[in-house]
Amino acid sequence: MFTPKIPPPDTAPTPGTSLVPPLTGLVHPPACTCHHTPTVPAPVSAAPPARPAVRFTPGSLIVAAAGGTAVILVVGTVLVSMLLATAITAASVALCAVVLRSLLNRPNNR
Repeated sequence: MFTPKIPPPDTAPTPGTSLVPPLTGLVHPPACTCHHTPTVPAPVSAAPPARPAVRFTPGSLIVAAAGGTAVILVVGTVLVSMLLATAITAASVALCAVVLRSLLNRPNNR
């Protein structure tokens, strides 16, 4: 059921032949019945025009520097707050572990 079905060698196409016959001798009728000569399309330029380089003015440099500074400050604040949350969680888990240990080690000393 899952084995591939390979055609017998006599029906398999050879590597040099194609299953599609070549389209030779076909003549298409013209799209319109008016008798005019076809026009030659204009040549297409090979390369698109070069884009101008980006130029920064002093004002745009100040805005870019301020934006970069703001991004760094926001990302730094988020990372520091995540680190602080992790440290507080670790301290509370450690405190709970100490309390549980003291409760379980001396059950008769209450």
